Amino acid sequence: MLRKTISVVAAGVAVLAATPTAPAAAAFASESRATKQVHLRNGLTLTIPASWKVAKDDKDWVRVITGSCPTFGTEDFGFRDWGCRGFWVLGPKALKIGLRTFQAYKPKYGYDPATDVSICPKSYKLYKGEWKLADKGLRQVGRGHKADYHRWAATCVDKKWRVKLHYNQREWYLPTSKILVLDQWDNPQLSAILRNATWH
Repeated sequence: MLRKTISVVAAGVAVLAATPTAPAAAAFASESRATKQVHLRNGLTLTIPASWKVAKDDKDWVRVITGSCPTFGTEDFGFRDWGCRGFWVLGPKALKIGLRTFQAYKPKYGYDPATDVSICPKSYKLYKGEWKLADKGLRQVGRGHKADYHRWAATCVDKKWRVKLHYNQREWYLPTSKILVLDQWDNPQLSAILRNATWH
């Protein structure tokens, strides 16, 4: 009987040790919900998780890094890098060179500035392959603003043009504000972040 009682008490202590106290749990929950604001061109403001990084080398090329980014801080960091989880907020200078052969961006073709084969955004060992329109329409970006939305179903291929992986390129284009939000990582929070954006 004594041995059983000691076992039950020990188990109870173990559960108490493994269960966070109410203040600790609340602190953890509020930390995971902590946010910050990023102010962009023409008064667009996004509220994003505090853990995300914002790279603003130029107001027309803003990158919000949402996860791992092996190229961050290296000379490879930029629009044509690979493996960097995040999305772009692009302005007029970026839109001027948004199509093949660096022509001006047109939503019906998708954003793809290049003159040759581009590296796959998911892997430096692969190249961008074919892509086709998978969805389009109008999407809310804050109160009173609608974006021309396109989702492109894209592929990455090897040197023999064999498809090795698939990804989506989602684009929210605001023609009056000259802003393009571009996501190649299907970030599950981004649609809501854009819907809840504010304009100042």
